[in-house]
Amino acid sequence: MHDSECCVFETELLPVKTFRPLTPSTRYITYADFSDITKSRPEKSLVYTRKRTGGRNTHGRVTARAIGGGHKQKVRVVDFRRNKNGIEAKVIAVEYDPIRSARLALLEYTDGDRRYILCPDGLQVGTTLMNGPSAPATLGNCLPLSAIPMGVTIHNIELVPGKGGQMVRSAGSGATLMSRDEGYAQLRLPSGEIRRVHEKCVATIGQVGNTQHENVVLGKAGRSIHRGRRPMSRGMVRNPVDHPNGGGQGKSKGGGGRQHLVSPWGVLAKGFRTRDKSKISNRFILVRRDGRPMKLK
Repeated sequence: MHDSECCVFETELLPVKTFRPLTPSTRYITYADFSDITKSRPEKSLVYTRKRTGGRNTHGRVTARAIGGGHKQKVRVVDFRRNKNGIEAKVIAVEYDPIRSARLALLEYTDGDRRYILCPDGLQVGTTLMNGPSAPATLGNCLPLSAIPMGVTIHNIELVPGKGGQMVRSAGSGATLMSRDEGYAQLRLPSGEIRRVHEKCVATIGQVGNTQHENVVLGKAGRSIHRGRRPMSRGMVRNPVDHPNGGGQGKSKGGGGRQHLVSPWGVLAKGFRTRDKSKISNRFILVRRDGRPMKLK
């Protein structure tokens, strides 16, 4: 092999592709292993073109910084509700989704309807799935929390019955059903938080697939730009007119004085919690992410 060529190989410990360090970027860059993908083009009836905003609102003003450019993306319509109960569906493909870390599984129901779902880890093409209270508690099936056995790993969990899954949807994540009491189920979330969820809410059995996503390293700025993330400089290196932390000689913080770090709008960024103490959902949190019990007023 010529010295200028890149040698791609899969490591035994990590299912990602690495490169010979012939350039500064390839020294650290890693790519996901797409061996689990069985279909390269999406289902036409389940996609639409994503409109780019460039971080601008309806008046053309930038309201979200460091957004712009990037490759074109087709948005896949994912079935988070899983409300087609009592009808068997067959997994016909595992596909890539450019706007999320998880893989998608394409289901075809016996009535001919096709839908995308989040692909659990270990789900194979040809597997038969089912939704509803009567479905068996096997990988990929969607059941109410009242029908799921204790200690099972679940994902795509509803917060409001019938609204669709909102929690535990990223690659490699999974929650554990710990107990049920007084119409509520206690779940241990990936963050370590223990939360109560109504037992009528549905969840999918298994862990979200593409577990190697956390091992992917972008390795160079260009890969971030391809994803629509533009560069953004620190506030401390800007001028006072551009940022509250800008200005001063050298590395002074905040225009010459040693001030606390703040947001571009002057809100303190460190030293206090930003979660609303009177938030309604606090009553459902038993143990916080840091391991301390939740204090209720």
